Amino acid sequence: MSAHIDNSSQQVSIKFVTLVSIVAALGGLLFGFDTAVVSGAVGFMKERFTLSEVEVGWAVSSLIIGCIVGAAASGVLSDRFGRKKVLIAAALLFIIGSIGSAIPDTFTGYIIARIIGGLGIGITSTLCPLYNAEIAPAKYRGRLVALNQFATVTGIFLVYFINTSIANHSDEAWNIATGWRWMFGFGAFPGLVFLVLLFFVPESPRWLIKQGRAAESLPILLRIHGEELAKKEVMEIKESFKQENGSIRQLFSPALRLALIVGVGLAILQQVTGINAVMYYAPEIFKQTGTGTNAALTQTILVGLINFLFTILAIWLIDKVGRKVLLLVGSASMTICLAVIGIAFHTGHTSGNLVLVFILLYVASFAVSLGPVVWVIMSEIFPNRIRGKATAIASMALWIADYVVSQTFPPLLSSAGPAITFWIFGILSLVTFVFTMRVVPETKGRSLEEIESLWSAKKA
Repeated sequence: MSAHIDNSSQQVSIKFVTLVSIVAALGGLLFGFDTAVVSGAVGFMKERFTLSEVEVGWAVSSLIIGCIVGAAASGVLSDRFGRKKVLIAAALLFIIGSIGSAIPDTFTGYIIARIIGGLGIGITSTLCPLYNAEIAPAKYRGRLVALNQFATVTGIFLVYFINTSIANHSDEAWNIATGWRWMFGFGAFPGLVFLVLLFFVPESPRWLIKQGRAAESLPILLRIHGEELAKKEVMEIKESFKQENGSIRQLFSPALRLALIVGVGLAILQQVTGINAVMYYAPEIFKQTGTGTNAALTQTILVGLINFLFTILAIWLIDKVGRKVLLLVGSASMTICLAVIGIAFHTGHTSGNLVLVFILLYVASFAVSLGPVVWVIMSEIFPNRIRGKATAIASMALWIADYVVSQTFPPLLSSAGPAITFWIFGILSLVTFVFTMRVVPETKGRSLEEIESLWSAKKA
């Protein structure tokens, strides 16, 4: 009878945590939607506002400026006001940004709205995985945090079809005048759903304990762990806060310096290995092989599908085989794929499906490793007292790297050529493999407090 009750209790707790994590992961859906929606709209906007090539680039990357600022501010804000309240504010910013991007009569008005929306995306990209990590049991934390990345690739995949449906609704003139506005405005709907559902999730129990509100955290932890484990968890969390209150300076102390190097290093490597160059500019890459415009767009949807499917595989594997194994296998495979793509362009063997096949293998390798795993590790390696600020620093580094890659890829492709461009990404993928092998610890199955003690052990 006792075993039956324990099992039933465990099922209830997992259902509760999964539902809460799905709500938080909807922030990832907004992230994917908003970063990808501009790909379908920018061509019509170029005609509507008579944009130069530089302005086209600014139309795409202005969102990332907001993301950088939002990510930078998210740590301080969430440590002061709580994870839940700041996520609610982010949902409001996203809704304002979506509607604002759809209605302007000037290009400047559009840019301002995109930056506002970017603030919300920067906040959710940092806090959603952090919130999931703080509320999930260690056994299931990897897959629940990875739900955020799954939601992101789902948003990207869905927006390809939404954009296509809107564009096919009428003729070119309608799309230039109105169609692109519907593409941006549609984002307000998932933003509104995210906002409403946030009112039904609890605050992070670890944040509540940090604020001296342990009594409020206990009912939440009881629903997650059951009575015995919940009380043990409260004691461990309290113990982790007995040390000096978290400050940025602490991150550079010998005990935490390695955690900072791992978090920021993986955040940068996730971007400089080229994934968003492929995701943002896939049609242009495929055109380099002699593919026509329509075929290039079809191949781009295939890239989105592979990204989606292999992220599902990563969610299934991450708590079974571990974070480090996935990073090592994925970065090694990415290195090989990028080397082959570079050789194909260098030798001129780009006819047929060789480049397409290896780009799909590269995307699959990323989706099963660096895509979800980096966000999981970033959300779990920092101590309780400094987690909000530290995760914000790593997330800001990721967005800055994303901005650099998205801005430099087109001129690099045209000046150095595709072969050298992909070889550079391949070398950086090899760097990722070595970095993971030498520096990144395995965190599978450890509580957040156990991971915190890991850094002290390494220092000793």
